[in-house]
Amino acid sequence: MRLSLPAALLAACTAVLLLQPAATATPHRRDQAGGGSTTTIPLPAGTGLAPRGTRPFELLGLDWDGPAEALAGAVLRVRTRNAATGRWSDWHRLEAEPGDGPDHPAHSATAPLWTGRSDGVAVDLRPGPAGVPPGLRLDLVDPGRGAPHTTVRTLPAEPPTKGQAPRPPIVTRAGWGADESLRDQDFDYTGPVREVFVHHTDSATDYACADAPRVIRAIYQYHVRTNGWRDIGYNFLVDRCGTVYEGRAGGVDLPVHGAHTLGFNTDSAGVAAIGTYTEDQPPQPLLDGLAALAAWKLGLTAQPADGRTQLTSTSNASRYPKGTVADFDAVSGHRDAVATECPGTTLYASLPALRTAAAHLQTPAALPPDPLTPLTP
Repeated sequence: MRLSLPAALLAACTAVLLLQPAATATPHRRDQAGGGSTTTIPLPAGTGLAPRGTRPFELLGLDWDGPAEALAGAVLRVRTRNAATGRWSDWHRLEAEPGDGPDHPAHSATAPLWTGRSDGVAVDLRPGPAGVPPGLRLDLVDPGRGAPHTTVRTLPAEPPTKGQAPRPPIVTRAGWGADESLRDQDFDYTGPVREVFVHHTDSATDYACADAPRVIRAIYQYHVRTNGWRDIGYNFLVDRCGTVYEGRAGGVDLPVHGAHTLGFNTDSAGVAAIGTYTEDQPPQPLLDGLAALAAWKLGLTAQPADGRTQLTSTSNASRYPKGTVADFDAVSGHRDAVATECPGTTLYASLPALRTAAAHLQTPAALPPDPLTPLTP
């Protein structure tokens, strides 16, 4: 859809200003190892941006100084130019209050939007009741080739131990090309993981699975460079082919403190399905990968995947005021804790069956006999 309103109507109806590139919107580029980069374009006075050519990028988002509520009620839309065809996309809405991240963020950002290889962008901004927050800027992320690694790229599947589900194969951070110089070099841990929150990345669903590492690298850069987080927010990610990827660093079998579900990052793990599952049905391999991961991760603390658990909210911005003890399914959707559409309508509808499948993987029947226990004739 193209915007073709007369200038007078734009002035009367909205606060939209579509600027031609000017000195006040000079991009700033930050390069990373492995060929990745983040280009930041200031949006002075909260204005939009007229269509313009840019350096190549594959993911974008807006961030600003101040709380997420500063853009409540705003309309944020972007369109991008395909680097291969030169065609402009339709307008895409950005979610101003995504509800993921650390419990006490330093500043705010929209959920990132995966665009594929692009070399042009336009921004349509219509501020909400609070007006425009200071420091509003557009970030364009090029995931690059990924940092070279010589360490293990995939943790192989492991058979179950007594009382636990088998560990699925997990592509390590080295496997998806993480630039380890970007993240905080210290690790942060919570108590035992008793909850798995399922997300979707709100990106393209029809990607080639070989491109999933590029998507993850772009999200990683956005979470660290744009949002200012210590690392990628998710503890794990799963692609449409069912491949499981290590997210936040610190050890896949340890309770790494993530930044995925505002108010409930403690004693939980966040796993993101790569894609958008608002209308598209999640592929069965993706659901199988999510179930296998949830069964294994919860099984490490003997938490039944089809059971329930209680967590205490640490943020008034969640669905539960700070200090409230909330009761969740052990495998829940992001929307159960925060006012968001994530993980999408179709994936959320699949969660009951996913819990059942994960619980089946945890049953004693799925485990081999204990070799130390004699079998009864």
